[in-house]
Amino acid sequence: MATRTNRDHSPDAAAEAGGRELIRQRVIEAAADLLAREGSSAVTTRAVAAAAGVQPPAIYRFFADMDGLLDAVAEHGYATFLAAKRVDPHPDGPIEDLRAGWDLAVEFGLANPALYAIMYGEPRRGTNSAAFRAGMQILLGRIRRLAAGGWLRVDEQLAAALIHATARGAVLTWLSLPEDQRNPALLTAMRESMVTAVTTEKPAVRHAGPAGAARALRAALPEQTTLSDAEQHLLTEWLDRLASDG
Repeated sequence: MATRTNRDHSPDAAAEAGGRELIRQRVIEAAADLLAREGSSAVTTRAVAAAAGVQPPAIYRFFADMDGLLDAVAEHGYATFLAAKRVDPHPDGPIEDLRAGWDLAVEFGLANPALYAIMYGEPRRGTNSAAFRAGMQILLGRIRRLAAGGWLRVDEQLAAALIHATARGAVLTWLSLPEDQRNPALLTAMRESMVTAVTTEKPAVRHAGPAGAARALRAALPEQTTLSDAEQHLLTEWLDRLASDG
């Protein structure tokens, strides 16, 4: 059998690739640190290179331009936020769990204003990262538990959009206000408005009408194996139609 001699698969090539990744990560972390300490205006090629201990041209071996670096900083921000997320395996209830998740998202934004602005300054910046997708799965899990219990007032995708929109709006509005006008009641009111828009006061499956029951059954479908894929698809279509009438 022929021995592989491709340089790309040699130990030296693997070490070189690992070294490049370490330098790339150092550049990202240096940019994120400058952003946190001095604001977005401090994130220049020269300043980032000095903080990372590399020559300025080296940055462009990893990123096409500064926008590319900021995209990577946004991904770093999503990873940092994901690491801070607390998933309570035994929450007091699905609505309290929703409140806790919303509070955590807002607290992260208030504690990291410059990073938050980079993460959400462009509508889709960093949203293809693994950390963003993992964070969305945590949120969708919270929403799915609401739906399964009959607490969800709206469609699951609309619920996710409402939760995101109110959290972002709360953070950006708070940060736009002069410090002497930042009233914590604003955050509480926005959170409770979100809860009212997304959930019902009592589980909808206890009420007359098919919409709440349809949402609860639709949420439970992935857990059962009795139906074929085609049957699940057809039933999901029917349940979507029923749920949209509530």
